[in-house]
Amino acid sequence: MVFSGPLLIPFFLQIRPHKQQKYKTLFGSFLSQSRLKNPHFSSSTDLVEVTAMKGARAGWRAAVALLTLASLSCLLSAPVASAAAGAVVAGVAAHRNTERIAGSAGDVLEDNPVGRLKVFIYDLPSKYNKRIVTKDPRCLNHMFAAEIFMHRFLLSSAVRTLNPEEADWFYTPVYTTCDLTPAGLPLPFKSPRMMRSAIQFISNKWPFWNKTDGADHFFVVPHDFGACFHYQEEKAIERGILPMLRRATLVQTFGQKNHVCLKEGSIIIPPYAPPQKMQAHLTPPDTPRSIFVYFRGLFYDNGNDPEGGYYARGARASLWENFKNNPLFDISTDHPATYYEDMQRAVFCLCPLGWAPWSPRLVEAVVFGCIPVIIADDIVLPFADAIPWEEIGVFVDEEDVPKLDSILTSIPIEDILRKQRLLANPSMKKAMLFPQPAQPRDAFHQILNGLARKLPHMQSVYLQPGEKHLSWTAGPVGDLKPW
Repeated sequence: MVFSGPLLIPFFLQIRPHKQQKYKTLFGSFLSQSRLKNPHFSSSTDLVEVTAMKGARAGWRAAVALLTLASLSCLLSAPVASAAAGAVVAGVAAHRNTERIAGSAGDVLEDNPVGRLKVFIYDLPSKYNKRIVTKDPRCLNHMFAAEIFMHRFLLSSAVRTLNPEEADWFYTPVYTTCDLTPAGLPLPFKSPRMMRSAIQFISNKWPFWNKTDGADHFFVVPHDFGACFHYQEEKAIERGILPMLRRATLVQTFGQKNHVCLKEGSIIIPPYAPPQKMQAHLTPPDTPRSIFVYFRGLFYDNGNDPEGGYYARGARASLWENFKNNPLFDISTDHPATYYEDMQRAVFCLCPLGWAPWSPRLVEAVVFGCIPVIIADDIVLPFADAIPWEEIGVFVDEEDVPKLDSILTSIPIEDILRKQRLLANPSMKKAMLFPQPAQPRDAFHQILNGLARKLPHMQSVYLQPGEKHLSWTAGPVGDLKPW
């Protein structure tokens, strides 16, 4: 008889306490066959010992969780195709290790924007873009670097037009996030003045901004809270979106429902994660996933939130306090050299909010096939009209973080395997990356697809003679200073 994960757990739960010792050898044998390589345990027998102790001290929930880990390791360490043999999923070939969802990740992600739109790129003085990167090349590897690489991509893209009269969209290449502290953190305080200066320049040199007040223009604003230009939510809300951008389409990493820093019609994109660096850390595809839950990052931000509770709305602090000693949870503030490899050995990767609801962990999880556990209430995820986030991820309310162990261990293995097949879809991974050179269906092309789906522009986009919607003097006084 062969025990699968779902069958094994209830079988063990039915064992009476005085007979548990008798079956430890049985589970030790089963676990040794699973090729479990979790660094928390020196052997499969140790895992059973810990399971018994946890069961005695803390009840059966911990025991079930540990056995679930063992079962998953057994199933997920084998090729996914064989683990899913016999599964009937519409539209999926049985011999493939991937799955696609027709009409969503199957079709929309594979759209080709070429021929569907034309983009005119304003030729700005280099002080707005190239000179900034020359001065501080660290910007090329920052999580906000999408603004730089989008510019480079469009310069050689087939959608570019040199004739502004035939353009559907106008793009202003201004690098507002490339102002870093010595520690590499972005300073958003000059960004509003820089953006206003660039808009004044294009409105004085070309007539196209003034025809629409920017309604047929798009800007890449990958700050923590987009065009609110601040890394702390309270201050970002107080600032609001830069008034001059309120008719433009914003391409931004920040997305949260019913938030003043997300205007209707914005295109939400993934943060930048270095594709070449990630490629260099790929492990063999049959690497066992022997870590159940993985996270590396801050739990508290004492420098900016000395009293605690404000950073990550307390969700990260709750993670640490509830699970720092749980053997299922490999969580720490350390950032080891094997970070990318560890993600490829994990079943679930936590993606909690920080100061903003998004982070590069989401990109890393998808690329490395680790099921993202998204802990950020009301988050709007990248390319949500094309990527089936509900199908590939797990969503946990911030208030439910203390129950995270129960939530994850209760997910049926069949659901986990399906999420992994979907994550293995190359189109899913490509859509999250900004590679150089660009590739079909990558994040660059998904942005263009999003812009193409907004065409044709409504007649109300174009201003009537004398009509104005924007005020050059609106906004905080500090933003009005010259840049």
